[in-house]
Amino acid sequence: QVQLVESGGGLVQAGGSLRLSCTASGRTYSTNVMGWFRQAPGKEREFVAAISWNGAFDNADSVKGRFTISRDNAKNTVYLQMNSLKPEDTAVYYCAARRLSISIPRQGSEYNYWGQGTQVTVSS
Repeated sequence: QVQLVESGGGLVQAGGSLRLSCTASGRTYSTNVMGWFRQAPGKEREFVAAISWNGAFDNADSVKGRFTISRDNAKNTVYLQMNSLKPEDTAVYYCAARRLSISIPRQGSEYNYWGQGTQVTVSS
């Protein structure tokens, strides 16, 4: 099993920045792909960004140029640097991990492990 623990959420004004972190423990060799999803009230969960063990990554169009995903394999940690935040970025952000994979899927159903979520609120 793999446990994922997120941190770094909070309240920020529009235009501000936050950095989310997610650390994996347990069978971390199973975290081939790690990613971030978010879910706003009344909306479906959506893909934000994901990164593979070798650094290949994918971002949703809505965050390109503003969010950067990175990972430190030695620390089993993935980061999401969020800049130029907008009120529409307000959501609960979830970390997810997927076992051995040759692709970086955008569907949440393709991920095997999930964190408990961290709230990000952007005020206008």
